[in-house]
Amino acid sequence: MILEEIMNTEVVTLGPGRTIRDARELMEEKKIRHLPIIDDEGGIIGVVSDRDMKEAIPSSLIGKQDPSIYELPISEIMTKNPITGHPLDFVEDAAVIFYENGIGCLPVVSSGKVVGIITETDLLYRYIELTGASKPGSQIEVRVPDVAGVLHGVSKVFYENNSNVLSVLVYPDKERLDHKILVIRVKTMNPLSIIEDLRKEGYDVLWPSLPGMQ
Repeated sequence: MILEEIMNTEVVTLGPGRTIRDARELMEEKKIRHLPIIDDEGGIIGVVSDRDMKEAIPSSLIGKQDPSIYELPISEIMTKNPITGHPLDFVEDAAVIFYENGIGCLPVVSSGKVVGIITETDLLYRYIELTGASKPGSQIEVRVPDVAGVLHGVSKVFYENNSNVLSVLVYPDKERLDHKILVIRVKTMNPLSIIEDLRKEGYDVLWPSLPGMQ
């Protein structure tokens, strides 16, 4: 999946000469937490977040505020030269960028202009959607040898049980380095027959671990 498929293309932006007041009012009106700052050609030169706004504007709880702060240009508090993505970048690569840099948004740029924006909330929603966690179903975790063709054998059990698989995730096994953990979400609320058949085939079902099932 690429960023073009999930990015928000209705990007709210502001010019660097506009004031902090303008930015605050726009972010409140549009109910957004990140505001790309662009030049006259539409190229991105900075980003302002709700955190930047909170740090720039003193809280009303600490006494009288200086109204002149609101009239400062937004360029005074923006993060300059922000990290950007491209519409054809993979979503998982973007997630790594978010994690490694601790950012809350990723403006998407094509031909020198902002064409979209991705936020950490967008990535979280996409993760939930990809794993099928928002749909009714059950989760099964299976420890398997890290060898070619093992996924085919496991999927055959689900096929024979006429079970619709919503998602499959593969994790390294921290206890046994020559094994993997398959996390399979299946569209059924009663996976007992699947678990029994997986164990009959010699697979180590880690979850669910039910009393009386060996």
